[in-house]
Amino acid sequence: MHGITKMFAVVALLLAGCASGSDQQVRQSWQGETDLGASIDASAATPVERHGALSVRDGKIVGVHGEPVTLRGMSLFWSQWAPQYYSRETVDWLATDWKVSGVRAAIAATQQDSALTHFDRELEKASTVIEAAEANGIYVIVDWHAHQAYPEQAEAFLTEIARRYGHLPNLIYEPFNEPLREGVDWSRDIKPYHQRMIAAIRAVDPDNLIIAGSPSWSQDVDIAATDPLVGDNIGYTLHYYAATHKDDLRKRADTAREKGLALMVTEFGLVEANGDGAIDLASSNAWWDWAEANDISWFNWSITDKDEGSAALKPGTPPSGWTDDDLTPSGKLLRARLRAAAEADR
Repeated sequence: MHGITKMFAVVALLLAGCASGSDQQVRQSWQGETDLGASIDASAATPVERHGALSVRDGKIVGVHGEPVTLRGMSLFWSQWAPQYYSRETVDWLATDWKVSGVRAAIAATQQDSALTHFDRELEKASTVIEAAEANGIYVIVDWHAHQAYPEQAEAFLTEIARRYGHLPNLIYEPFNEPLREGVDWSRDIKPYHQRMIAAIRAVDPDNLIIAGSPSWSQDVDIAATDPLVGDNIGYTLHYYAATHKDDLRKRADTAREKGLALMVTEFGLVEANGDGAIDLASSNAWWDWAEANDISWFNWSITDKDEGSAALKPGTPPSGWTDDDLTPSGKLLRARLRAAAEADR
């Protein structure tokens, strides 16, 4: 942990000059044959080889060795709007050049042209990302990227993913990206939805990690902690955008942690909650320090070339082979952080 913190501090100093001004703010066998006490080769080539299938133990997400695992990676953008990055070459590039230990496939389940109307097409995008992650030995979150509940479609999609890939040790399910705030209650609305998804997934895949969203765009983790889900290997996502969400949300997350919830940040931005604006470097560093200190994985939003502050890529950037000239200030900062973390983990 100290090595990672020191490495990040060096990166922050190197990039601090880029942060001033608007343009410069820069299973198969894992669980069946390996018990929690088994020895894993720390020098193994890939994150999945080092940690195996993930599970929840004593409020932490751990590997088959029983020790906490902190994944660090990138989320792809809404699948219907940035399809060029749902490719083997993009995942390969993120694994080899950005040194991510995981990727997140944000499978669009709302807005026009989404999985609600193009189920098979979006399923194939998820499959492409999962298979690319498997080939690179990194973890993959399949995110049903919705703001409203579509339980029938979600169940069909996630159970098909489980049928195809539930045997893999690197698969993570996120059945509800960001439930809304108004008119949405955890115990009345969201918990029953999740219990339905958990039952459906577990009928096919009894083991792999499931990460649950909560109301208020997955920020009401403290409320969820008062009435937690029933089941094994269940964690909870926390979403934040550093320029908008600060210490108050971290305190709520700490309340959830103290009540035993295992947290994973499956989506965050360095900018404002609308996905745009300048990088808030001080707040971003405070969030990173908190996550690293508490063994909490983080996945940044997002790999896209949309012209907005949270995008990692400039408009027109190809699916791979990116140079510094292709990266936005957010992209440059994230690449440096991810590479530093991978180096510290070696």
